[in-house]
Amino acid sequence: MTETILEADAVGVTRGETEILRDVSLRVPEDAKILVQGSSGAGKTTLFNLLGLLATPSQGTVRVNGTDAQQLSERRRAHLRREHIGFIFQDFQLIADLTAWENAALPQDHAGERDEEWLETLFESLELGAVKEQYPATLSGGEKQRVATARALANRPGVLLADEPTGQLDPKTTEQVLDLVLELRATTETALVTISHDPQLRSLFEQVVRIEDGTLRTVE
Repeated sequence: MTETILEADAVGVTRGETEILRDVSLRVPEDAKILVQGSSGAGKTTLFNLLGLLATPSQGTVRVNGTDAQQLSERRRAHLRREHIGFIFQDFQLIADLTAWENAALPQDHAGERDEEWLETLFESLELGAVKEQYPATLSGGEKQRVATARALANRPGVLLADEPTGQLDPKTTEQVLDLVLELRATTETALVTISHDPQLRSLFEQVVRIEDGTLRTVE
């Protein structure tokens, strides 16, 4: 059986009187390519934050490589997140006064060791060689998203989480960026969980699930 990298087990999230997620379970094997869909306000971003250990559930458990994240201190959780999970955000979240190369290297810097050869591989695969020394303000939307992808993969995570990664891109750029990300994901053997409302992405993923009224169901 394929090893499970990330797992949400019967998680729920309640904010005040509002139940945002209810009894949600999702298993992410090491070779997964999963698309999570749902309308605005359905709980997609909440699930993203739970899977990425950026938030804790009100009920249930999130495990990374079999480790129950709720049983760890915040420092240990941050270490687990840095070592095993890469993030691509809808708004890129690049640091304005760092070059593309410096932004991509941030996870390695936080870990205390640069791997220049791996960064070069990422920049070549994502066709970013020409913009290494440029700052985010000078980059196109597609270039920003590819730099964000390089940053997400800098520490060779077991799973890549992408929250509406094409939300700010035009259709042509969306196709180009996704093709590169999926090709690189296959090369690195990194599991991919993408959260998006875009129905056109379905054909690119092996498993599609949908959040409705705070619960998760598989799309046939």
